[in-house]
Amino acid sequence: MKRREFLKKAGVVAASASLSPLLFANAQSSRFRFGMVTSWPVSLDTIYGGALDTAKFLREITDGDVDIEVFPAGAQVGGLEVYDAVSSGAFEFGHTASYYYVGKDPTHGFFTSVPFGLNVQQMNAWFYDGNGQALWNEINARDNLIAFPAGNTGVQMGGWFNKEINTPEDIIGTSMRIPGLGGQVFTRAGGNTQTLPGGEIFLALERGTVDAAEWVGPYDDEILGLNRAARFYYAPGWHEPGPTLGTYVNLDTYNGLPTDIQDAIQVACRAANIQMISVYESRNGPALRRIVEGGTELKTFPQVVLEHLERAMNELHDINAAANPLYARVLEDYRQFASDIRAWSEVSEYAWHRYVYGDES
Repeated sequence: MKRREFLKKAGVVAASASLSPLLFANAQSSRFRFGMVTSWPVSLDTIYGGALDTAKFLREITDGDVDIEVFPAGAQVGGLEVYDAVSSGAFEFGHTASYYYVGKDPTHGFFTSVPFGLNVQQMNAWFYDGNGQALWNEINARDNLIAFPAGNTGVQMGGWFNKEINTPEDIIGTSMRIPGLGGQVFTRAGGNTQTLPGGEIFLALERGTVDAAEWVGPYDDEILGLNRAARFYYAPGWHEPGPTLGTYVNLDTYNGLPTDIQDAIQVACRAANIQMISVYESRNGPALRRIVEGGTELKTFPQVVLEHLERAMNELHDINAAANPLYARVLEDYRQFASDIRAWSEVSEYAWHRYVYGDES
């Protein structure tokens, strides 16, 4: 399919219509070769697949004009070093999760997932029709970056534990692999947190370096073997109800590209975003069944535990907003968007789910 045909069908005709045929011809006569570093091991075919899909879709859209070589975590840089590698220009592209970088600025956490926040379709709405993308651009520009949603796992599981969590007191002293704002909340609740790349979680959990760990959900967790390292599997993923992954681009590189290539990057990212959640939704159910049949005990966090964690999140929001003007602006926008969209979802999707799952309350 020719590039202009693809862009029209992808809904960006308005952006590309003003481009001259000469610009398209110039772009087609050029080749752009880039490298993309990622935070993911090859074994996680769905999440690493988000990076591969972005590169594949971009190559197809541009008729081969853009060729990206994708590297798994550790091949060129560590899984948690992607942001700096792309910011510095060492690599032009990266695929990672913004909440890995809350140590630089806690505002980064919003653009992956906020505990007790938006789900996948609500995150997409915030990015694509709300102010999410513009706010993300603002914080990324500080470090010579631009990023676009390029994958979402959907609501995650709450993690693997080798003890039951029945009360808030059971969190105290528990060491858990949990990144982002969720990790900071877990710490405020009395736990100890670590941020580890996906490929390191199994050994840490198996050897007792951590008492608990979360990654994504049944499909990925089964691949990592986490069901062989812990007994209890908790839901829901309060910390990541709609985690967005991003394709990061060095801003100097991006600004130097023809406009049609910039458009193509955004379209490729949107396609990868849809593809990833589709695959996870398809594969998580069968994986969960296999895990439970293999002896895993499925648990749900008690209401009192979730309420305790949500209070800790709200306290953390207050602290961060008081110290960080950008965090405060993003929080205000995010909360207003959440309020508006939940007013609709409560009478639509939530009402439907109550019927489907037999909740008569």
